[in-house]
Amino acid sequence: MKLLRYGPEGAEKPGVLDSAGRIRDLSAVIADVAGPAIADLGWARGLDLEGLPLVEGTPRLGPCVAGSGKFICIGLNYADHAAESGLEVPPEPVVFMKATSAIVGPNDKVIIPRGSVATDWEVELGVVIGKRAKYVGRDEAMDHVAGYCVINDVSERDFQIKRSGQWTKGKSCDTFGPTGPWLVTRDEIADPQNLAMWLKINGETKQNGSTETMVYGVAYLVSYLSQFMTLHPGDIISTGTPPGVGMGFKPPQYLKGGDVIELGIEGLGAQKQMVVADD
Repeated sequence: MKLLRYGPEGAEKPGVLDSAGRIRDLSAVIADVAGPAIADLGWARGLDLEGLPLVEGTPRLGPCVAGSGKFICIGLNYADHAAESGLEVPPEPVVFMKATSAIVGPNDKVIIPRGSVATDWEVELGVVIGKRAKYVGRDEAMDHVAGYCVINDVSERDFQIKRSGQWTKGKSCDTFGPTGPWLVTRDEIADPQNLAMWLKINGETKQNGSTETMVYGVAYLVSYLSQFMTLHPGDIISTGTPPGVGMGFKPPQYLKGGDVIELGIEGLGAQKQMVVADD
């Protein structure tokens, strides 16, 4: 299934795509696409999508999962991206947190924060936890995954690298976490380590990669992270980006007001954001 949330910011309703790609309302079935609903998808068995209310028009899409307690990111997880950054592939995953307040809908505006001179883009595979995970092994890790989504891990490189301390301050600005359009349940993706991914700025392709070049795959990451913290339903893991980020160009290329970002991952849908400067 392709689960989604639609409607005005802060008042989104749960929905699902039917076989024709139309939005059907799930409000009579679940309260929201959030922890309780994705922890046990038994409610979806035998669900007649065509019998659900049809949502007319093209409503705004919100983040595809609500109430995420943790937004965990993995750095330098593509060997080719590490190379363009001039950094070695780490011997263990680089883990940092992104504020959940950065999460926005897949087509909401991306706001360049005040003082920014190096706001960058990153298309990433998002993994949404469905079942509580603590000290799980790699062979059972996938049982704890509800599904996948597209994430734009927007980053302010000066805040991230030159302002001392950890990466979090360059990753957590408002709107720096477009998520969705859909939460695609695990059964629809045969192999999360073989998905094409792309990103364009103003129609020009900047990133054109595949999850097959990830250093640490989904099962490894879920197991690894569960050794340090309990993963709860609705938590999001953003698994890293392929090469082609603005920082990697010579000279670097960064976002400016008026730019349009388009990005997507095979089987998971696409996003489109207008870039605006904070006032």
